[in-house]
Amino acid sequence: MTETPSTMAADAHAVTERFVRASGPGGQNVNKVATAVELRFDVAHSSLAPDVKARLIAQAGNRVSSDGILVIQSHEHRTQGQNRAAARVRLAELLERASRRPKGRKTSEPGPAARQKRLDVKRRRGLVKALRGRTRGDDE
Repeated sequence: MTETPSTMAADAHAVTERFVRASGPGGQNVNKVATAVELRFDVAHSSLAPDVKARLIAQAGNRVSSDGILVIQSHEHRTQGQNRAAARVRLAELLERASRRPKGRKTSEPGPAARQKRLDVKRRRGLVKALRGRTRGDDE
């Protein structure tokens, strides 16, 4: 299942933005204008499928609060609009990545040559260890 703009629009109630003052580039402007964006996406109350929600929470890690709210911060640009677009792009990428199902792992067995090689290595290693012991002779 991939997120389309129409699905994102349906979840518009789950996205809130907050503009805060940012550190970084901008000179005096940084101290006066709230250019950084804090985007909040309510994963718990969104219309995403349960498996997509679980993958999103797992992939986002500590960016998801205990209430199920994903927080994305963007303050790399000097303007509010650019930061807002960057945050939305990051959210879209996260949603797109979470919507892809992971491929299932196919179990396989080692081939005959690999089995034989493993046994040969074991045999050689055992021989090396056997030679480390005391020698047995008729001298004693």
